Amino acid sequence: MNEIAGDLSMSKALLYYYFPDKSELYVAVMRKLAGDYLRQLEEKFGQFNNLRDAFMYQVNKHHDFIVTNYNFFDYFKLNEQNLPESIWSTISDIRNAEIKLLTDAIQIEVDKGNLQLTYEAAEIVEVFLDALHGIKVGGAMPQKKYSFPSKEHLDEIHNKRLLLIDVFVRGLR
Repeated sequence: MNEIAGDLSMSKALLYYYFPDKSELYVAVMRKLAGDYLRQLEEKFGQFNNLRDAFMYQVNKHHDFIVTNYNFFDYFKLNEQNLPESIWSTISDIRNAEIKLLTDAIQIEVDKGNLQLTYEAAEIVEVFLDALHGIKVGGAMPQKKYSFPSKEHLDEIHNKRLLLIDVFVRGLR
């Protein structure tokens, strides 16, 4: 906290006034980053020409979000078990926005008559997002010690996710 206060040109006491400990500071930064990401997703709700574009947008935005903020998220890897409970509501907000983005895109295709679903759109999206998560913690991470990938695995994970989009979208048609 001394180093952070120094970098911000403020007293350590003032920093502690706003953030009682390092984990609360981490949560505040996470909320800011998540808010930016959520705004990017929300701006695109219902704005896609086709289903593949919607899925590509979500996967690419998520990848860019992780790559851009990798050093910040590295803290996750090191402190995953000790994060404050409030962080999980922010993570849940992100997942819910991703579900809405992709569910809306599927529903638009259904409304156009391009898709006939045998399952609810939200269920399909949740399976897709779970599959994306499986790629992250499964095959692309040989060490499998952590649920957050090392930086050198991010491009491999992204490429597998892009392949999943093609397989998944074709399967819906």
